[in-house]
Amino acid sequence: MRFLHTADWQLGMTRHFLAGDAQPRYSAARRDAVAGLNALAAEVDAEFVVVAGDVFEHNQLAPRVIGQSLEAMRAIGIPVYLLPGNHDPLDAASVYTSALFTAECPDNVMVLDRPGIHEVRPGLQIVAAPWRSKAPTADLVADVLAPLSAAGVTRVLVAHGGVDILDPDRDKPSLIRLAELDRALAAGLIHYVALGDKHSLTQVGSSGRVWYSGSPEVTNFDDVEADPGYVLVVDIDEADPRRPVAVDARHIGRWRFVTLHNQVDTSRDIADLDMNLDLMTDKERTVVRLALTGSLTVTDRAALDACLDKYARLFGWLGLWERRTDLAVVPADGEFCDLGIGGFAAAAVDELVATARAGEGDKAVDAQAALALLLRLTDRGVA
Repeated sequence: MRFLHTADWQLGMTRHFLAGDAQPRYSAARRDAVAGLNALAAEVDAEFVVVAGDVFEHNQLAPRVIGQSLEAMRAIGIPVYLLPGNHDPLDAASVYTSALFTAECPDNVMVLDRPGIHEVRPGLQIVAAPWRSKAPTADLVADVLAPLSAAGVTRVLVAHGGVDILDPDRDKPSLIRLAELDRALAAGLIHYVALGDKHSLTQVGSSGRVWYSGSPEVTNFDDVEADPGYVLVVDIDEADPRRPVAVDARHIGRWRFVTLHNQVDTSRDIADLDMNLDLMTDKERTVVRLALTGSLTVTDRAALDACLDKYARLFGWLGLWERRTDLAVVPADGEFCDLGIGGFAAAAVDELVATARAGEGDKAVDAQAALALLLRLTDRGVA
């Protein structure tokens, strides 16, 4: 038996830094990742798909988002089982009980809307642990495992949330206890655990049967999400009483959210940054957050700004990570001597230079920016 394990689609997600056409393209990519499961399912001959929570970004979505999402799920073509998670719980405002969802839900899409066993076919069951609120007060997985007994059938547990060995807050009541999962696996009560909530591909424990698939399309920068963009192809040998499991991770994501840390002190450093950005492929589907540190002349800072402006037009988004960026701008001796200006204008430039060199407060920052703009206007700061 073979199926696809995925999670954290979060359809309807927006990223505040995406502007212009980047946000619609990103949203379309998230839907395309869902519809594209049709090709993967056909390639591997998958029987069904489980989505381990957070199918939608939240429960208050525009009708257009819900309609387009359901069409993407229809395109998968095989049974798709949706688990409500912390973003889209089965509360009073649940998207899953909305008039639009219930009216337009495709025949191949089923919501795992009650805890416990769901029959897929004779000999195959899904054990579901859906969220009914954003803050459960108990381990939902322990609750659904407690009444189970070995029944000679194949069981896939579909759950959402943090596992205790990976979460620093060990006292959180909703944490999934790995020891309980391992006990249930060893007893043959369940045979695979499909988890959602962690957006990076992650194997949990040493059994080889407990996995986070991660989100099929990136949702955060690479210092937060180390390994996004995957769907898991899961094989369970039903002919063997031990139900051995094989997991194959398939990368399907197309966007990247990258963080670059660079020291920039000279024009050569800026040229290296320019070259590195130029060599990056798929710029329209790449988001770059720059953490820059160093000390630059005004001329070099103007060149840096010109470089960043150039690539901001090419990438899905490119900008400075303000909390991790620390750039000092110090006018060099003689840097403004050959601008060909005199009189009052020259005196104003001298005053700006003195203020910029003081290097303290908003006035220094404004003076540095004014000088950089002056150099760019005279074509000396063009990268």
